[in-house]
Amino acid sequence: MAPGLSRDLDRHPHLPDPPASPRTIHTYRRTSLMSQLKQQIQSDLAEARKARDKTRTECLSMTLSEVRNREIEIGGELDDDGVQQVVTKAVKQRRDSASQMRDGGREELAEKEEREVEILEAYLPAQLDDDEVRAIIRGIVEAGADQIGPLMGQLMPKIRGRFDGKRAQALVREALGS
Repeated sequence: MAPGLSRDLDRHPHLPDPPASPRTIHTYRRTSLMSQLKQQIQSDLAEARKARDKTRTECLSMTLSEVRNREIEIGGELDDDGVQQVVTKAVKQRRDSASQMRDGGREELAEKEEREVEILEAYLPAQLDDDEVRAIIRGIVEAGADQIGPLMGQLMPKIRGRFDGKRAQALVREALGS
């Protein structure tokens, strides 16, 4: 530092004072960037812990862990759509697990997986039914899409998180007559 200058004079007057500690910075960034859906899941997890609801606590903890893992993969915070994709994937995995458990004669474990599906579906938008998806497919076909690839490319962004992709593909094949 040059003689006669203090550290206070080196600061720029138009910049805000820095937060008190690194922890404050982390907390500030975290709350300003965190998706509302992730905040809701965290809030519901706290309530489940207070209520000592073991199934709900385990399910929401695992889901938040999956969200954090995804955030690590992408190197940043997820927005609501990203969190929704993680929840959708978790629901799909649990449905598949329930089916496998039931096939293996483990009814009690299948029921546990299905309870977790019910818990997680509360964080997803209302699901579409087959007729609604067929109407969307008709609109895309009328607009000129006549092959599976392009049709699915236009359909999936419209139904993502609200309808199963495999089922959508079956409806597209049905609509195209293939």
